[in-house]
Amino acid sequence: MVERLTVIFFIILCLLLGLYLILAPWDALFGPWADNYLLAFLTDRLGMPIIQQTIASTWFRGAVTGLGVLNIIIGVWEMFSFNKTVAMLHKLNPPPTK
Repeated sequence: MVERLTVIFFIILCLLLGLYLILAPWDALFGPWADNYLLAFLTDRLGMPIIQQTIASTWFRGAVTGLGVLNIIIGVWEMFSFNKTVAMLHKLNPPPTK
């Protein structure tokens, strides 16, 4: 039972993280992508404004979106191989014998 829950939570994590990584760089719902306080503080502290310019570029946003697509692919793949993954986890952690 623990193995099934582990795989289910992993699938949910992959799908939600993938959705966030696809939407966050492009949607204003999550706030401005390159104009956040932490990024401005970091670039000021390090004296490297190129970091903020790089993160604001469409190439970097595309790379983050690609990671999101990869996460969704992994989640869907895990859904289709659910029984196989559960069996593998059950084999790695057999129940204790009494």
